[in-house]
Parts: sequence; structure tokens; C-alpha cells
Amino acid sequence: MSPSASSSSSFSYEPLACYLPFVLQPYVSSLNYLLQLLLAFRPSVPSSKPDAPPRQPSLYDVWLASRVFSPDPSFHGGNYLSPGAPRALTTDNIHLAITISRRCAFQFVALLWSLHPLRLLLMVSLDICRGVFPAFRGYSQALIIDELQTLLSSGNYTWERLTRLLFVELCRLVAESLLDSIATTNESIVQNSARFVMEYKQMEQRVRMDVPALSDPVVRDLFHESDLFVRSCSGVSSFGLLSPFDFIRVLSLISELGSHAFVLWVFSRSGSNRLLLAFSVLSAILPLLTPWLGNNRAYFDDLTTRQEARTAAKQERMRALAQSDAYRPEIMLFGLGPWILKSWASARRRILGLENAQSMSDLKTPAVLFSGVNVAGIFAALQNVPLVIALQSSSASLGSLSLYRNSVQCFLFAARNLFNTFQMAFQSIFLLGAFSAAMEMEPRMQPKKGSALPFRSLPKGMKLEARNLTYYYPGSQVPALINVNFTLEAGETLAIVGLNGSGEAPLLCGHASPFIILTMGSRANSGKSTLANILLRIADFDRGELLVNDTDIRRIHPTEYHQHVTAVFQGFSKFNASVKENIGVGYVPDIGHPAAIERAAELAGAAHIVCSLPRGLKTTLDTGLDPTASLASECSQSRVRHGLSGGERGAGGDDGCFAALHFAFLPLQASRVLLTSWQRIALSRAFMRAHRPEVELLVFDEPTSSLDAHAQNRIFDTVETLSRCPATGERTKSVVFITHRLSTARRADKIAMMEHGTIIEFGTHEDLLQRNGPYAALYRASV
Repeated sequence: MSPSASSSSSFSYEPLACYLPFVLQPYVSSLNYLLQLLLAFRPSVPSSKPDAPPRQPSLYDVWLASRVFSPDPSFHGGNYLSPGAPRALTTDNIHLAITISRRCAFQFVALLWSLHPLRLLLMVSLDICRGVFPAFRGYSQALIIDELQTLLSSGNYTWERLTRLLFVELCRLVAESLLDSIATTNESIVQNSARFVMEYKQMEQRVRMDVPALSDPVVRDLFHESDLFVRSCSGVSSFGLLSPFDFIRVLSLISELGSHAFVLWVFSRSGSNRLLLAFSVLSAILPLLTPWLGNNRAYFDDLTTRQEARTAAKQERMRALAQSDAYRPEIMLFGLGPWILKSWASARRRILGLENAQSMSDLKTPAVLFSGVNVAGIFAALQNVPLVIALQSSSASLGSLSLYRNSVQCFLFAARNLFNTFQMAFQSIFLLGAFSAAMEMEPRMQPKKGSALPFRSLPKGMKLEARNLTYYYPGSQVPALINVNFTLEAGETLAIVGLNGSGEAPLLCGHASPFIILTMGSRANSGKSTLANILLRIADFDRGELLVNDTDIRRIHPTEYHQHVTAVFQGFSKFNASVKENIGVGYVPDIGHPAAIERAAELAGAAHIVCSLPRGLKTTLDTGLDPTASLASECSQSRVRHGLSGGERGAGGDDGCFAALHFAFLPLQASRVLLTSWQRIALSRAFMRAHRPEVELLVFDEPTSSLDAHAQNRIFDTVETLSRCPATGERTKSVVFITHRLSTARRADKIAMMEHGTIIEFGTHEDLLQRNGPYAALYRASV
């Protein structure tokens, strides 16, 4: 019987048309509620009353509190979850999640709205419409099924109504496909724009951070979780976490639930149909509850115990050891492969639950006892019972029963997806908190608010005065510098000498040399390189005072201060980039001027190295440490890679060039030749702006350690020339250099002899020889 012809049917489609004006009411209410919720999340304006409430904890404090899993203060280094680890669903964490949502949700939505307001509104509207599609699809198909049933039962084959229904269904398919295409394209534009902005903000904040901030392991974890949130903006839900745009798709799920609920409400107006509906819903829900009979923990309870977090950290640590080329020499030398593999396997087995065999008590749980029974299949068969009962009624139609069953299944499926979405959203909230907290972070060495002073220049160079400088490496109880005192007048040259400490030997390949045991922060260091980093404002001191041109250096912005200095670090950077870029980064405004780069290379004695390379300044240098380097890129004719294996005839090789040699696997002599060429590149980098008038301090940390005596003298002659005015010959720059060659130290106006992190002697070369102290003894032993 046709549904339009039956007035006594237990289910008819007329109410659907009657109630269509009210279908949008739940969605309007939901949107109104969401708007009120966002307004509630909006940060409140601080009160102007004098008795204002205490300051709320910062987002950083809230985020950090969510990572705490061990309140025991004696458990060092393990009080926090690993970065990215799921948070337990506890009362405290729920309150923390609410706090983060209230303080971050409005700003995040405002950010999305500022990018493409109309497109964002269109995306939300289309998501709501797409949620209604399944119900309309079921309704349209039910009409077709009923029409076919009527034609077959009556024997009167009139195809006009069926053709019209098929045409409507075809139009529905085309419209649905068109809207899906529009929604996908629009969503891609909004998503890519948001992804770019988020990645840009993340990169901007990372390059703003200074060494003291990033040396804090908690800050590094904060940026790690912030990066996870930014990566989720790509639309790929990684680590079981949601993309921020998945929150918008919640509206689609709510819309779908509302449409199916409306269909089921219309169907269940009679008492018998309500019983059938209840039976169907119960038979569909029970299979979802059977896993809860066992002892399986929920997703968000993983990795919440101290032991589990330590195991996960150990697993990742072993994985990093196995995959990183930086540790390869030690792994090969000490035969660490089996130990790494065994440690990783043990940790991985514990995480996967394979470490211990199942106990007999585990085998007695209901979930295990019924694991061999296809419970879902049984309940799926039971869902056919209401259909059989409904078919006993002559008024029931196949279309209505099909629509009924489709609505039940789709409703439960959408409800389950909505539950899973909220479950994963709980974890994503903390990543949103990490991103927002990271954006609020400030570099540790920024001057205090209201105390900043502009840099004051002196005509003869920079004056430095250190008063009781003391510095501790992070986590060390022994000072690397202790009570360092000296005064360097403007235009003077200071040589810092002393025995090379274990933490100050030249580093190989830009990382710790496998042949040197590093004891960072040990008093065995003389502290020369550490002092240089403090003078350059790369590191901050813990106690004491450092005056620059009679101004406290902590009141000068590091960015402004760095514009007035240039340096060569002992562990200088070796970029997987062209020669032009490796040198030009010393002064970025001139990186596009070959003449400036060639001049710097000439001053550093690197011109012949550049000429010997296949493409000159355009040759890409290969440090051997680029994890993205591939065989294809190495073989590319447009990208010639060089390891700078030489550059000076007689130092190794005929022409001083060995293509694509890698630092970590070269013999000692070849590595030294590599460092010789790289050291000239580093000197060229420093000379890019050494001649500029705003630069007042030149710092060189072992700048000629790999050069011979003649090359060393030429470099220091160049430094002397650059430190003077070309017109008058007067000093315009101060120079600080660290050297282990005391014959070079004689060139300086003053010499600082360092031992055990402090200056034990300070004066001119002649004065120190007359004192007959440690410097005099070291000098006589070296000549």
C-alpha cells in the first residue's frame, strides 16, 4: 500500500512535511547555545577596584599542572608525563581542561574568524546541512521502495510517480555531491590558511626564544606539544588527537543526530512502535558495552602511571639513539647496538602488554570468556525482530521499515562518533593550552618591563666591565664561572687563555666529539668559551654584573645588543646550504650581494676555496648531518654537494675538494682538513659585518685552531685592520679572542689567564711575565 494512500498506517510521511518548519529549531538553539558558550569563554576585563581578586594562574601553570603525575618531590626528572602523552580523565584534569577552554577557545575562534569570516561561516553552515543529508537520503529511498511495493502488489504498472521519485533522488544525489565538493574546497582553503598562520606563529615564537629559555626541559616539552597542535591543523588526526577543525564537525554530528531523532520520534508516536524502538536501540547498544566487561582501560588512561611514563620515555630515547647519525660513532665504537635493541624491545613489550603472560585471573573475566562468541552478530540478528513484528501489520510498508532501521543505526553511529570526538577533544584541549601558553612565553634575557635602555655607543669601541660573574650550567651544582672580574676599555684587545677544559675542546661535526668525555659545568673547565657566550649575550649569568659602555647589559635588549657585535664560535654552525648562504648569514641584508660575500671570503683567506668548488658561491656544502639528504639530491646535477674536504694544497688531496664527504666517518687528518675549510667559512661569516660602523665588539673563540702559523698571523692582521678606522687609523672596535697559542696572546693589550672558571691573572703580557705566575710558567713551556 502506498504511504500516501493509507490513513491508518502506523507510520506515514505526512508528519515529516508538517513538522519540517520545526526541524531547524534544535539547530538554531544549538548555535545560540554555542555563541553563549563562546561569550562565557571570553576572558573577563580586569576590575579597576583596589581589592581585585588574586592573579589567576597562567596558561603555562595550568598546562604544567595537567602533566604532573608524581607528587613525590624526591622523584627527580620524572614528575611529568612525556610530551604528547594523554592526560588521565580525572576531576582535576577536567577542571584544568575547562580553565584552558575558557581562556583559549574564544581567541582561537577569533583567529579563525579573522582569516576568512565568510568562508568559515559557509563551512559551518555546510557542515550542518551535510549532517541532515543521511535522513533525507533515507526518506527519499523509502519513498522509492514503497512505490515499487505498491506497483508489484497492485499489478497496475504506472511509472509516472516512480519516474518522478527517481528523478528527485537523482537531483538529490547531484545536489549532495555538489555541496560536498563546495564544502571540501572551502574547507581546504580555510584549513590551509589557518595552518599557515599557526605554523608561522609557532616558527616566530621559536626563533624569538633564547638559549636560557630553550635549555629548560619543561619549556622544550611545551613547544613539543605546541608543535603537535600545529601539526594537527593539517587535518590529519595524529596520536589519537583531533584537528581543531574536527571541533567544527561536531555541529555536523549534532545535526545528523537531530534529523534521525526527528524521524524516530515521528515513527514512535504509537505505544507499540515505542516498544519496538526501545528494543532496537537496546539491541544496538549492548554490543558496544561488552568490551567494558573486561579489565581494558580507556584510551585516555594510558601512560598515566610513573612506571609507564618512564617506560615510554626510555623507548623513545632508545629509538632516537638508533636513528640519529650524531650518535653513530659512539654506537659503533662501543658496540651499543645490542644494548639499544634490547632496551628498546624491553620497553616496547611492556607498553604493548607483552612483557608478562596473562594470569589465570585475567582469563576468568567475562570479556575473555565470551571473546569467542560473536556478540555483535547475535544482537544484529535481534534487530530484525522488530521488522518481523512490524511486517505482521498490514499497514506497514517496506519503505517505512527501511527508513526506521536506517535511522536507528545512523543515530547510534553518529552518537558513538560524537562520544569518541568528545573523548579525543579532551586530550586536544591540553595541546591547545600548550600552543596558547607557548605564544605567551617571553625570552628569559629580555629586560624587565619598564627597565629597558637603548644601547649607548662609544667612539672607540665597546667597554666591558665584569663584576663577580658566576654561571651554572642548567642542572649543575658546580659553577662553570665563579667571581669573574675584569675591565676592558673601549678599543682594547683582550686575549683569554688557559688550559683547555673537557667541555671546551673543539666539537666535531657540530656535536660532541666521540673522543672527548664532556663534563659540562665541571670545574675542570677553564670557562673561556662560557665567558665568551656571556659576553655575546648568548647565555645569561646567575650572579654578578656585566656593564657594557657603563650600562647594565640586562637592561639592553639582546636583539639590539647583537647588532653591535660579531663573532666566531668555537662550535660554529655548518649549514647544509650554499657557500653564499653559509657566509651571507653573517649579515643578511648583504646576502644577495656577491661582491660583499667575496670580500668577506677574501678577508678570511677563503677565496681560493670558493674558486676550487664546482659552482663557486652557488656550491651546496654538505656537512654530512642533513637527515633530509637523499641519493637523488646528491646525484642531482643542479645541486652539487661538497664536504669542504680541503681548500689548501698540501693539506690533503690534490685540489682540496672531495665531493660529499661526511664528517662523522672521516679519518682524523681528513677531519682536520675539513675543519680548516669550514673555519675559514666561519671567519668569512663574521667578517661580513665586522667592518660596519655599528659593530663595536669582535669576539673570536679559537678562530684559528685549525690553521697553520702563517695563516693564523694573516687572520689576526686582518682583525687588527678591521678594528681601526681606515681614514685615521684609530681604534673603533674592541676585540676579545680566546686562544691556546700564547704566541698569539702577546698581540693583545690585556691578557686574562683563566683556571677553574675564574680569572687568576689579568694584565699585559709583560706584567704577567714579571709576576712569574701561572701565565709565565705556561708561556715558557710553550716557547
